[in-house]
Amino acid sequence: MSTLREVLEKQVRDGSVPGAVGLVARGRHVDVAAAGSAGTDDSTPMARDSLFRIASVTKPVTAAAVMMLVEDGRIALDDPVAPWLPELAAPVVVRTPESPVDDVVPASRAITLLDLMTSRAGYGFPSDFSLPAVALLSGELKQGSPLQSGVLPPDAWMEALSRIPLLSQPGREWLYNTCSDILGVLIARVAGQPLPEFFAERIFAPLGMSDTGFAVPAEKLGRFTALYRPTADGGLELIDTPAGQWSGMPDFPSGAGGLVSTVDDLYAFARMLLDEGTAGGKRLLTSASVRQMTTDHLTPAQREASGLFTEGQGWGFGGSVDIDRTAPWNVPGRYGWVGGTGTTAHIVPATGTAAIMLSQVELTGPTPPRPMRDFWQYAADA
Repeated sequence: MSTLREVLEKQVRDGSVPGAVGLVARGRHVDVAAAGSAGTDDSTPMARDSLFRIASVTKPVTAAAVMMLVEDGRIALDDPVAPWLPELAAPVVVRTPESPVDDVVPASRAITLLDLMTSRAGYGFPSDFSLPAVALLSGELKQGSPLQSGVLPPDAWMEALSRIPLLSQPGREWLYNTCSDILGVLIARVAGQPLPEFFAERIFAPLGMSDTGFAVPAEKLGRFTALYRPTADGGLELIDTPAGQWSGMPDFPSGAGGLVSTVDDLYAFARMLLDEGTAGGKRLLTSASVRQMTTDHLTPAQREASGLFTEGQGWGFGGSVDIDRTAPWNVPGRYGWVGGTGTTAHIVPATGTAAIMLSQVELTGPTPPRPMRDFWQYAADA
């Protein structure tokens, strides 16, 4: 059987990625390996402490932050969110998914926190990205891009969102991504402090996630990887340098995909979930909150409709939950998600396992690329 390092080195030799870092944990045994370099024109070797834009692997962190506020008694899952997000107090919905954005009807009910946590508030990406309401959402709010330049600050972002109709009635349909960004704004307003501060105080500091945040300080830029996009001729196009968009705090700290982290920091978060909300003898979340995060909340019809993103999977809070064993790594109950920058982090609560791989090549679509699948296969066999 190949070692983890050999799996990663093969990906580098194939030209799939300039480099990657992987971690597989079973119980308290942790295997970590790094291969390749931090960039195509960089002799800096990839290392265990290399920093990556983790993109949508941010979503479980955002969900955990919300559950902390729920446990604090500041908001409940069944609460309408309009008291904190007045921009969503009177949402309208396109008459049909194909309707123009000015052909709308009133929402049948208020949007609740549970709608946002399960990505069923009516905002987000369906399988068809060409629908008028989806095109407006993507264009106005920069949804779907792994980069963060040109995104409005939170209050202006919410004001712009309020002028975009929902694609479906609240609670009816799972739609990808946007709800996690809305949750990021909600956390800041409920907590009364900026999202980066709340994450740092309530999650990163208690877990020792000292390399995780929405920006990379100057003294750490030497460990920060470049970001690439595949080209039609099989090459890689540089789209962000270490001194680029994450070298300063963004105008919009994205709860859907804005964090930078390392494999060990993400393992600290994963370990907390595997230990039912505890870390270092301290409790960050109740075991009940962790179970809610890692349990599927979708109906069979909603799972089927979201198959482009979640084939054989449901959705918990901030991440997918495997339902069907469609591949060797799809163990029922496996929780986690992938990031559009080539990142992936999953846990299997029943077996106490965690699998995290970080690379720096943008995905070209919702289907996980071969490097991820090869890594998942290794983790399943380990």
